[in-house]
Amino acid sequence: MKQLLIAERICLIAHVFSMAFGLAGLLLILPRPELVMSLPPAGQTLFQWGMVGGGVVYIIFGAAAVALYGFRTLGLGATLAFLIPSVFLSLGSELLGTSTGFPFGNYHYLSGLGYKIAGLVPFTIPLSWFYLGLVCYIIARAGLSGGKGELNWVRQLGAIALGAMLLTAWDFVLDPAMSQTSMPFWEFEELGAFFGMPYRNLAGWMGTGALFMSVAAFFWRKTPIRLERSEMGLPLIVYVVNFAFGAIITITSLDSRFWFPTMLAVLLGVVPAIVLSLMAKPAIGNATDAIAASLDKSALKSEIPPQPVGAVRK
Repeated sequence: MKQLLIAERICLIAHVFSMAFGLAGLLLILPRPELVMSLPPAGQTLFQWGMVGGGVVYIIFGAAAVALYGFRTLGLGATLAFLIPSVFLSLGSELLGTSTGFPFGNYHYLSGLGYKIAGLVPFTIPLSWFYLGLVCYIIARAGLSGGKGELNWVRQLGAIALGAMLLTAWDFVLDPAMSQTSMPFWEFEELGAFFGMPYRNLAGWMGTGALFMSVAAFFWRKTPIRLERSEMGLPLIVYVVNFAFGAIITITSLDSRFWFPTMLAVLLGVVPAIVLSLMAKPAIGNATDAIAASLDKSALKSEIPPQPVGAVRK
């Protein structure tokens, strides 16, 4: 388990570092071509590789970190029960969207995110749905369950709705950063009413997230998922770092109008994520329960007098 935790942390650090490298390249070096030309040949090659494959690397490390976290805290079965629906259902939505315009609007992917499945959707896109979707759902579920693990149907619906909302709030900064800046990764074929995004894009995000979270909740229905507040570190870090990545690009590369969707993402995404993480059951509860159980057993043993061995009754 210790080696698993080390691998998880290495992937998380690599995920954060690769995003920071991408930010530096996009915001500091790319607008100043003279800096690139002043680099030695090895540096220029590294920069070109980073610009071409940086998006692929940070998504792969993010998916790996969250998958390892899920395996360590939820178990293999529960992790796969989320991974498989999230990957295949999100891929189906993306293939449908890039082919027909439903449910996200008319758009298409450009280069920079890896090999395209069916020539339409980069293979990294379903992975990003998986790892952001899982951390959003875990944060929502842990907050509403208070550490009990099992949820009644009202709280279950609430966890799905909140998880899908956190996921959609992230898109408020992701879509402008990835589609409207000087180096886009996808582009809409229509001018959307919501800061360049069509409203149905947001509905598509909410619906797709709620769909695969509902499927995962069905598979998890008989599996107690108990996550304490101390285990909310990785989900919260992944969520906040990915939000910051999109927000920094959006507010530095686009005009002041985009402060509104950024602040909306903070209000509907970052703040609820922090609050829900704090609502999770503190670890001290388990320690108290364990101590109480130990004291009960000790008291029970003290009430039963020891019987002499080998005593013969006349």
